[in-house]
Amino acid sequence: MADRNAIAEIVYEISRSDFNHEFGRPQTDIRGQAVWENIRKTGTRLWLDTGDIDVAKDLWCSQFEALTTNNTLLNKEVQKGIYDALIANAASEIQKVVADINEKQLLLEVSFVLNAYHGLRLVGLFDAHVSVELHTDLGNDVDRSVEYGKRYYEICPEKFYIKVPLTPAGLLVAKKLGELSIPVNFTLGFSARQNYVAALISRPAFVNVFLSRLNAFVADNNLGDGLNVGEKATIATQKELLKLREDKRTSTLLIAASMRNGAQVAALASIDVHTMPPKVAAEYLKNPAETITGQLQEDLRINLASGITCDDFNASTLWQISDTFKACVDELLTKDIDHMKPSDIQAYFGGAGFADFLPKWSKEDIQLVAVDGKIPVYARWKDRLARGEIGLDALMNISAFYSFATDQESLDNRIKSLL
Repeated sequence: MADRNAIAEIVYEISRSDFNHEFGRPQTDIRGQAVWENIRKTGTRLWLDTGDIDVAKDLWCSQFEALTTNNTLLNKEVQKGIYDALIANAASEIQKVVADINEKQLLLEVSFVLNAYHGLRLVGLFDAHVSVELHTDLGNDVDRSVEYGKRYYEICPEKFYIKVPLTPAGLLVAKKLGELSIPVNFTLGFSARQNYVAALISRPAFVNVFLSRLNAFVADNNLGDGLNVGEKATIATQKELLKLREDKRTSTLLIAASMRNGAQVAALASIDVHTMPPKVAAEYLKNPAETITGQLQEDLRINLASGITCDDFNASTLWQISDTFKACVDELLTKDIDHMKPSDIQAYFGGAGFADFLPKWSKEDIQLVAVDGKIPVYARWKDRLARGEIGLDALMNISAFYSFATDQESLDNRIKSLL
């Protein structure tokens, strides 16, 4: 414990070494834009989904309030070489404190420094809230995730949101952090039912639907044109969260994430939060909607290829939540969740007839999703999806997690090369 405390102290000092920010006073000239004010009037909060400082400067205005980073976006910045000196210095200082630290732990700590240091630069420049993401190696470890989540928050409690991945362990991590009043951005969500469970069990500040990845799954696998799949899942999630908030059962807000075109900005106006990649924000600025109603469409049309139905790829898991599933969640809420393990959560849903919600993935499954990247190859999963053994939301979730893990590995390799 003494070594861990010593490491935490030096990492805190390195991360904040150049941070001298007066909150409420951004270091860049920030003005308002009426285009974005029209979206804000529908109730939507606006975030930029980028860690690139130069790109963010071109788009940031007073209507934006937060920036989202993740393993992929941070890796892009680190691969530019801008933090090579920081990496070498951080490793050296940590090793002075704990000379026999093993390589895996050193990589974890240096990666922590990079995430925190870069996040603080974004805070200083834009006076923005910034989401910082846990290392993917922690994705299935409750205790260590809580430890590192607390440490991230202590770096900048005024502006940091802690990103926790939606995994069986993540449900418990987000709950524990939330009970410490640490705001969690619960990431890698794809469906209304995933976020329904998260909102009631974990009660994070934010949940997500990675909507355009759903569209890409359908389009890339020639199952249809891909239009409206993610939007339908997003709208269904928003409606469920609104009802839960009205009933005082949660305060969780929804982020429309993984947006891919400017048209989605207006189409999803009144969703709690938009986090937009720079390309999407720039596209909307160039061609804003003339009329924004803020009224979410009740039933979007999904255009599938000839002979294909939603049942073929278990698509209904994205937007439908049965009364039986809700009753299952209510029953779980009566149990001593704080003393459950991730495997207990998994087993609970499996025993209740919802094994497709948190499937048990084999080593071979994980190898396949790692090879495929963030968009799974339908042919590999066709039979299991059709039989209802796995939900499409669960498949997209595990694929997203290991896509981020691949980028985290790339970042770690950059660190290794400089040690």
